[in-house]
Amino acid sequence: MNQTIPPTATILNVKIHAVTTIQTLALIEQFIAGGRPHQLTTTNPEFVVDAQHDEAFRHIINRAALSLPDGIGLLKAARFLNTTPLPERVAGSDLVGQLAELSHRHGYRIFFLGAQEGVAEQAIAKLKQRYPQLQVAGYYAGSPAIEENEDLLQRILPTRPDILLVAYGHPKQDKWIARNIERLQIPVCIGVGGSFDFLAGTSKRAPRWLQQLHLEWFHRLATQPWRWRRIWKAVPYFSWLVLRQKLRQK
Repeated sequence: MNQTIPPTATILNVKIHAVTTIQTLALIEQFIAGGRPHQLTTTNPEFVVDAQHDEAFRHIINRAALSLPDGIGLLKAARFLNTTPLPERVAGSDLVGQLAELSHRHGYRIFFLGAQEGVAEQAIAKLKQRYPQLQVAGYYAGSPAIEENEDLLQRILPTRPDILLVAYGHPKQDKWIARNIERLQIPVCIGVGGSFDFLAGTSKRAPRWLQQLHLEWFHRLATQPWRWRRIWKAVPYFSWLVLRQKLRQK
């Protein structure tokens, strides 16, 4: 049975689909079966903050086939603002492993683009330990710089993947996909940020118990203090913007 695209919550003029992980995976399979290109964004509070002053980025998120709710802060903000409820977090870092499982079971071909040299290979090796039938169309680090654009396309296009994972960090990865999606004609294109690093072990995710307490940001601050500006943007500053929007609604 075909899944329908769920409704969206609107938070600070940014749309996020009210979708679960199970629905997301079903829709991805549907997109692959249909063959047309689709862009997915792993939208988190930092995306929403950056979209306030980057109209092109906001436009990309709002036009995405799926804007996934990748952050507990979005779920809380949707509830606080009385917009469409978001049922659960769909984490981009978890989604890569789930897509590898789909590839293992159904033969979908995945291209891994981005991260530092050697990281994608390490991530693939770890994934193949769990999913030995993972179908890897290719991998390449490269750069989203305009001068490298044609080289990237010529590396990807001949491999004919079903899924393209792009790990250049936002908004670069999302803008690169949007710029090239019509030439790529890949059914599913997703920006996945630091997911390859997590899988490869070059960056550590928060322990599961901290994730369950919604304190992943605290782990990042403790282990990567140089990222404090990004954490400030994603937690207190995002919260302030949401509160300000709520006050303006009254």
